[in-house]
Amino acid sequence: MSLLAEDTAAADLGVRWKPGFRVLGPAFLTELRPTPLPDPYWVGHSDAVAGLLGLSADWRQSDSTLAALTGSVPVAGTQPFATVYSGHQFGVWAGQLGDGRAIMLGETEGGLEVQLKGAGRTPYSRGGDGRAVLRSSIREFLCSEAMHGLGIPTTRALCITGSDARVYREEPETAAVVTRVAPSFIRFGHFEHFAANQRDAELRALADYVIDRYYPACRTTDRFGGNAYAAFLEAVSERTAALLAQWQAVGFCHGVMNTDNMSILGLTIDYGPFQFLDGFDPRHICNHSDTSGRYAFNQQPNVAYWNLFCLAQALLPLIVDQEVAVAALESYKAVFPREFEGRMRAKLGLTDSAEGDRALIEGVLKLLAAEKVDYTIFWRRLSQHMADGNAEPVRDLFLDRAGFDAWLLSFSERHAQARSPGQRSEAADLMFKSNPRFVLRNHLGQQAIEAAAQKDFSGVATLLNLLETPFEEHPGADAYAGFPPDWASTIEISCSS
Repeated sequence: MSLLAEDTAAADLGVRWKPGFRVLGPAFLTELRPTPLPDPYWVGHSDAVAGLLGLSADWRQSDSTLAALTGSVPVAGTQPFATVYSGHQFGVWAGQLGDGRAIMLGETEGGLEVQLKGAGRTPYSRGGDGRAVLRSSIREFLCSEAMHGLGIPTTRALCITGSDARVYREEPETAAVVTRVAPSFIRFGHFEHFAANQRDAELRALADYVIDRYYPACRTTDRFGGNAYAAFLEAVSERTAALLAQWQAVGFCHGVMNTDNMSILGLTIDYGPFQFLDGFDPRHICNHSDTSGRYAFNQQPNVAYWNLFCLAQALLPLIVDQEVAVAALESYKAVFPREFEGRMRAKLGLTDSAEGDRALIEGVLKLLAAEKVDYTIFWRRLSQHMADGNAEPVRDLFLDRAGFDAWLLSFSERHAQARSPGQRSEAADLMFKSNPRFVLRNHLGQQAIEAAAQKDFSGVATLLNLLETPFEEHPGADAYAGFPPDWASTIEISCSS
């Protein structure tokens, strides 16, 4: 592997760094430098994330910053490394995995880890080249920021840098690096790795590090007889349940929910084969590599619980009592439906709960599924109906007008139960804030990718602008909020990136 010369001038990003994950020691990571890419260029950037990191207003004006965030020169104050983890992939134990193409620069004093994805081969690349291609990097960059705009917990993305260096997948493509940012990139698989290898001391050190850093309340809990590790498992279960409820409510398919792609903080992490639903199909499989449909849209909540069960098994040497571990998972079964129904009530403009709400929610989802009605457009048009009283644009989405009219009557009656002066406008406002006008549809991403392949990055910037504030109208952007073209259904996304 071609490493940087020791005397290569370092780029100073104006960020102060602290040890962070590195304090755990060499059993958890391998120190190494990124592998340079020739002639890098900017593809896209997020000023919002730059602000989180405290970068200066002119941070992109420096050639050394461009080189540093492509992995071609060191970043001052950092000691880069890759971490080791294991995991279950598509329900099968895959053994040792690790950061095969992601290299951590370090943690800022503000508590954010910064990682270069696509920065070259690591000891955990398993024969891979350690690179990421432009198309997948654009998708990850845009979706990271889109999810944040939707209010869904996620890793973030500072920028994409590209290079004309060739990367070989199904065909030759160009390389890119995404600078990712998160409070932590620790995954379920980090715990599975040490548990599977019966390295209880390292397992405990990892759990203690995560609890003390991110879940300190577990130290003083009276839950489970004061068992901090069980309380930790319960807290992770609840965060994961809330995350899955948000995915389901907005129509997001992750596509590859392996245990090594599950964040210990309940963040959306690792944007490989993902998709926001066009037509509502509960059985939709977005990952072309998922031949069994394990990660179909309607399977996501169950898969998340299965993954949590794997985490519970990994933590069992610390929790000790198997019944306590199982009990710590139980909250998932209560939190997910509660959070999901809460999200769906907001989409319906409801601020309180009433008997019959679940039937109202299930009823509309059945209607949408029966005709594969466009999910995002339906909810936005229903919001507009609440604002202006015109039901025709919503009715036009259905062939079964009678079925929809019956549901709409129930919807109207539900709102009438609690209506007070101004309540309709308040309900409409809640719906507009809960039902985005813009999501990162596959065809929009594909158009931006194809333009970027020709060095036209305007599509990436335009999408980022819309997706950062997806609930706003953005006059003049109707084309980005319309129905997908027929060719959108032919786009295949897979684990190849």
